[in-house]
Amino acid sequence: NPFLHTTTFGGNPLACAAAIATINVILEERLCERARTVGDIFLAKLKSTIKPYTPQLTLDARGKGLMLALEFADTDIGFRVSKGLFREKVLVAGTLVNAKTIRIEPPLTITLEQVDNVINALGKVLKEIASELKPQLINEPILKPAPINILQQTVLSRQL
Repeated sequence: NPFLHTTTFGGNPLACAAAIATINVILEERLCERARTVGDIFLAKLKSTIKPYTPQLTLDARGKGLMLALEFADTDIGFRVSKGLFREKVLVAGTLVNAKTIRIEPPLTITLEQVDNVINALGKVLKEIASELKPQLINEPILKPAPINILQQTVLSRQL
């Protein structure tokens, strides 16, 4: 009977104990509330940091809790920012098929000092890119966002 075995880990006592312990830590350490509070601070700092570069380089900073995103004028700028952040030891991720919008998804335990490190790294990288592109930005009109293909919009992009 193929239904005698329906899952590898379902009902496993060790896996269940680990899940219960994880839920207890989330509740006892109020990690959901912490994510909301730190996320609001982080998002405000992201918006402030990108403001001087909007709309030439950046378009938006958005998020909920600690699931954050930065949207750029085009994929190339997003890729350059990601590469610069990697160099600064900040890990970010693209969305689905491009880097026009990148995700910042730190752990629930990120400290405010670490948030400031990310903000400082982002400011440094944006300043470098802006200075590299400055002659281009002066001589050319503001970069126009590429038309969005419906298939390129991810659920995350729409929600954030």
